[in-house]
Amino acid sequence: MIDRLCIIGVGLIGGSLARAAKRAGICREVVGAGRNEAQLRKAVELGVIDRYSTRIAEAVAGADMVVLAVPLGAMESALRQMAAHLRPDAVVTDVGSAKGSVVAAVRAVFGAVPGNFVPGHPIAGTEKSGVEASFAELFEDRLVILTPLPQSSSDALARVRGLWEATGAEVVEMDVEHHDEVLAATSHLPHLLAFTLVDTLARMDESEEIFRYSAGGFRDFTRIASSDPVMWRDICLANREAILHVLQRFVNELGGLTDAMRAGDAEHVLALFARAKAARDRYVNNSNGKRSS
Repeated sequence: MIDRLCIIGVGLIGGSLARAAKRAGICREVVGAGRNEAQLRKAVELGVIDRYSTRIAEAVAGADMVVLAVPLGAMESALRQMAAHLRPDAVVTDVGSAKGSVVAAVRAVFGAVPGNFVPGHPIAGTEKSGVEASFAELFEDRLVILTPLPQSSSDALARVRGLWEATGAEVVEMDVEHHDEVLAATSHLPHLLAFTLVDTLARMDESEEIFRYSAGGFRDFTRIASSDPVMWRDICLANREAILHVLQRFVNELGGLTDAMRAGDAEHVLALFARAKAARDRYVNNSNGKRSS
């Protein structure tokens, strides 16, 4: 049981976590924090949180668990505002998509990673944002990755794991660097490609006709380009080394496909398409519903 859960950043992820925790009955009170008071009032009206404060220091006071659900670019600032006001036994976690930058922010604020801090990342979401888009079922049958540090206490890890398992998620653990490499390939690169494709087509002279006649495949592929640009700017910059590595590999493969198309090399094109289909059928279609956004 969590006596007082404080969620800093009550948007899609933070709001959905609050809803799921309330539905599971694992917390007595949920306190929200953020800069947008209108959104926080809406969160209270919707029953997502019980009360709020626009001052992080005030919101975390007395909380036994704090979840940072702010954009990566705002993480260090939020940590600085809360550092001197946390209960000594308060467990702190986050939902950031790049763990290396979060750990660096924690070290910058506290000098070292405290034992009660456990980095986390739910592999869930939609292209929508804001507390109105939140829903309690968001994490059901989804993966949540925890990246505990050597100094993370077993009690803090167990409590964060328990929070996420209560939402219906499957919790796994991996180290920080490996997490960032995996997510660069499976989440960050696809978003980067979707944003770039839509922007490229939108700036073509025939853009209106292109979008008018787009079919379901185009809409499915580019859905994630409707995601929050500020959040994804922060993610791409925070995890840029891992993203650049996988992006360069993709550029090399795309160059090979370009050369094959110029040469009319049907075998190369077919082999690439066949490998891609086989891989997707094997790894994605058989993932037991554990899909990421």
